[in-house]
Amino acid sequence: MDKTVHDFIESGILEAYITGAASEQENQEVLYMKQHYPAVQKELKEIESSLELMARHMSIPPPPNLWDRIEDEISGLVKTDKHKPAEQERDYQHYQKQTTKPEPDYIEVEGQSSHMRIHKAWKWVFAAVFVLGKIFLGFAIYFYLENRQAQQNILELKQQLREVRGK
Repeated sequence: MDKTVHDFIESGILEAYITGAASEQENQEVLYMKQHYPAVQKELKEIESSLELMARHMSIPPPPNLWDRIEDEISGLVKTDKHKPAEQERDYQHYQKQTTKPEPDYIEVEGQSSHMRIHKAWKWVFAAVFVLGKIFLGFAIYFYLENRQAQQNILELKQQLREVRGK
């Protein structure tokens, strides 16, 4: 595989293209590369199938009685009298109050992989945060030791002052 094609594939632009996060220029570039390089086309298919597999794995099945409720509601709409819209609305609201359950605050999602893919630009941000953390840790230790030394000096000076006053 050509080095430029490999670099293009590794750049993360294909993932951005598939998820719809790519710019118009990047979209055009991906379409061109896809048309001219089979490796790019193959990689796009692999990414799409991986995303589809992940979506299938993480999908939440509908409640078991959902089709029965839909069928009952449709049957009720077909059989109701068209001359009583106020009663129909009241019955519908009453039915909804009985059948709807409060939505949960969150959905539990479980994945197979413990890894997360991020764009390469974030690598430098994480490196900078790591280095700054080490620098701040060094300063914290330095000032802690300086403070301790100053506290000891103050105690020694107080001791000397007591001795001078005592004589």
